[in-house]
Amino acid sequence: MVWHASVVTLFPELFPGPLDASIVGRAHGEGLWQLTTESIRSHGLGKHRQVDDTPAGGGPGLVMRADVLSSAVNAASPEGDKRPRLLMSARGKPINQARIRALAEGPGAVIVCGRFEGVDERVIDACGLEEVSLADIVLSGGEVAAMALIEACVRLLPGAMGSGASGTEESFESGLLEYPQYTRPQEWGGRAIPEILLSGDHKKVAEWRRAQSEELTEKRRPDLLAGKPSAEAPEGGEK
Repeated sequence: MVWHASVVTLFPELFPGPLDASIVGRAHGEGLWQLTTESIRSHGLGKHRQVDDTPAGGGPGLVMRADVLSSAVNAASPEGDKRPRLLMSARGKPINQARIRALAEGPGAVIVCGRFEGVDERVIDACGLEEVSLADIVLSGGEVAAMALIEACVRLLPGAMGSGASGTEESFESGLLEYPQYTRPQEWGGRAIPEILLSGDHKKVAEWRRAQSEELTEKRRPDLLAGKPSAEAPEGGEK
């Protein structure tokens, strides 16, 4: 089964965009995942293909119509489709690496990209849309966020990355931020690679990396440590 992302958007021409480059683009070319788009505009009403209208109760901006958007969502995800339906939304629950991994292990995702002031609440309920966000920021639309979500999932697909450990020794995978990385030259700009990393002692390297991850997480993202007991470094290196 090929992992399948369907993007429901007013701007299908934006895709694949960056998703056609690097690891994700190579995986696409090798048939590890599939991308399709559904134009919301093609489901618009009347001569001008109207997709939005003024907010009920008044207020600024426009709201995407439920009848139009539901038609586009159902076209992208017909009855029987088991993929989750996600709505990129500033008010959505921030997505995390655990959720990304769960999505990557499934059949794919249907990703709806909102625009304007938002979408009619009724279509969220009727189409079973799960509202998700990347961060506490507001974008003009969901397309850029959808690309980020797809990339995060695709790079975890079997065969997408060269090293089997690449997807596990990263920030958030163990509930911690990733440890600092170094490479040649051994000394640069008066700064040297920490001696422990050149020692050849894999156990000590693993312990150092774990300690660095905990220190960085405590300093930058203490919320990730809430309720998490400190774990010992595994024997023989990190998993």
